[in-house]
Amino acid sequence: MSSDMGYRGPWGWSTSIWVAAPSVGVLSGEPIMTLKVALVGCGKIADGHVEEIQKMPERARIVGVCDREFLMAEQLATRYGILGKYDDYGRMLEKEHPDVVHITTPPESHLLLARMAIDAGCHVFVEKPLALNLRDAEALLAYATDAGKKLTIGYTYLFDPPALRMRELLVSGIIGEVVHVDSWFGYSLTGPFGTAILADMDHWVRKMPGQLFQNNIDHLLNKLVEFMDDEDPEIQATAWRRRTNARDDVRDEMPDELRLTFVGKRTSAHGTFTSHARPAAHFVRVYGDKNIAHVDYVSRTVTLEPGPTLPSAIGRLVPAFGQAWSFLEEAGRNSAAFARGDFQFFSGLNRLIAMFYDSIIDGTPLPISTRDILRVSRWMDRIFAQIAERGRR
Repeated sequence: MSSDMGYRGPWGWSTSIWVAAPSVGVLSGEPIMTLKVALVGCGKIADGHVEEIQKMPERARIVGVCDREFLMAEQLATRYGILGKYDDYGRMLEKEHPDVVHITTPPESHLLLARMAIDAGCHVFVEKPLALNLRDAEALLAYATDAGKKLTIGYTYLFDPPALRMRELLVSGIIGEVVHVDSWFGYSLTGPFGTAILADMDHWVRKMPGQLFQNNIDHLLNKLVEFMDDEDPEIQATAWRRRTNARDDVRDEMPDELRLTFVGKRTSAHGTFTSHARPAAHFVRVYGDKNIAHVDYVSRTVTLEPGPTLPSAIGRLVPAFGQAWSFLEEAGRNSAAFARGDFQFFSGLNRLIAMFYDSIIDGTPLPISTRDILRVSRWMDRIFAQIAERGRR
């Protein structure tokens, strides 16, 4: 695969590798080992992990699932035909001897469970956020490195089809040098998970330093690292509560709107987390010195902002047709993928897991670098510190 193109991905890889479908072992024609995989934490996201792992039987097979509530583990195992089901994590590690453990529990448990998996000789896939703070993230990553084990985090949207297409535009030079990035993530507090957070003052989300934001803004921040190479850009964070009082107690205090501004050496960025704007959009806008790209993770489209190329009023009329044509092309692309059975909800998760497993089996680089995981953790600490400081004033 060519790696001499001008733009390199956020972890030093040529984008041509990002868009490659088969694993390295499959491409080489050599037989590859089948990893034994276990999963702890059988909530909603666990189904996504199990479904995508079971789509790659040449790489892995699931040998056990575990949850403190045995019924959760039993139900997940029954849904997907998994033999091993446990409510004792240590027993699962001891009995099943997995090569990889997926940790899909609340973040407060990530550090302990990951260390136990590493002690048992396992590589680890941890759902975001990695840990409650930078100190714990650094400790966990160092622990894995010292043990010679690989670790990655569930930044799945970085591997979704729109993100891959956006990087193709960067490689081709169509966008040009990136000047600014807008990262937007909409969230609904009226859904089942949001409703549970608002109703329960002891919910695990409320116990994190960043509360609602800490469970979600990885989706904002991890999209910025490939455009901002700065370790410590200038960051300004503003948070507030927009919703009205519902219970007149501590449950009403949690902020639900967040605005972020980043200024680096070459690139600036804005981040928006909103619980109230509708529809609950999820997109990135990349502003280059040649073109502006809009990357929509909901509709899975990547379009360029058309500019006027003709004089006077006609010049303002034509771009709308160009934009309409771009959306039509994207609709055709997505329809073709759907017809091939390749338009999947968890496409990014599938690719991330496959790349992680390939890194274990074939020794290829990790899909997400330790440096960038730590940069996101560092930025989160700084954001939450600013929010807390302003809350004390």
